[in-house]
Amino acid sequence: MKCAASAVTLAATLGVVVLPAAAQEEPAEPLVPREEGAEPQAQEQPAPQAQAEQAPDCAGLPDHGQLTSSLREVVAPGDPSVNGGLGNHMWAVVVNRAGVVCAVARSGENFGDQWPGSRAIALSKAHTANAFSLPGFALSTANLYWPSQPGSALYGLEASHPAAGAVQEGSAEDWGTEGDPLVGQPASGVTVFGGGLALYTGEDELAGALGLSGDEACTDHVIAWKVRHSLDLDHVPDGVTDAGNDNIIHDLTVDPATGRQESSSGYGHPTCSPTAERISENFGETHPTGGAS
Repeated sequence: MKCAASAVTLAATLGVVVLPAAAQEEPAEPLVPREEGAEPQAQEQPAPQAQAEQAPDCAGLPDHGQLTSSLREVVAPGDPSVNGGLGNHMWAVVVNRAGVVCAVARSGENFGDQWPGSRAIALSKAHTANAFSLPGFALSTANLYWPSQPGSALYGLEASHPAAGAVQEGSAEDWGTEGDPLVGQPASGVTVFGGGLALYTGEDELAGALGLSGDEACTDHVIAWKVRHSLDLDHVPDGVTDAGNDNIIHDLTVDPATGRQESSSGYGHPTCSPTAERISENFGETHPTGGAS
């Protein structure tokens, strides 16, 4: 009580009017000046068309159902002989050319059937493949491994666009479903190992990119390649390989004189498993770029 009285005395000395605590509370709504006699204006609500404009433009790209169907046709859980690696379930993310998420899918029935952390990696791979591919030249995330290593031209590339956004938002049960909270959000992050591929339509248009994650990086690339092929979005115009596409290149060697690792192409990627390497080397016959056979 003595402190309160002192405060009132000080306020009176300074000529300040002290109001009761209840009177100092701000009104629930801000007062808006209006002309005399005018009716109070209702708070404006966003127009329905403005909300619709927030939906991503995903024309020419697979929707959730198409992406899920293609993913589940390719993934062979528990059978590493099909795609190499560990035979795990997978996450898939598709972004449009503006880098906005159009669809997120999973091959397992439940979100925990895949590595939960790989959902964010799939998002990053889709963002990376889209961000560093051009209408006339494709770069897969596998192609970016060697250029981003110490001493190479793009060293530190993976730190150029930190991951952000809605990766942890929403209920985990919705992850990989049509209602995944990532849909409509801008993608982010840069990943420089296999699993991300640009998506090209039959009209030579770069429509966006696909990111796959959930297994070894080389198997992620293998599955992404097969999924893109089945969706008929692999009309790749050119790339760093001898075949003129964005396939993974296994050409890393060690210089015996210096002990340093080298890539003869400048776009090499480590070998993850002999099975995945063999599968990717045969893509020219089994899954050639230029459209689904």
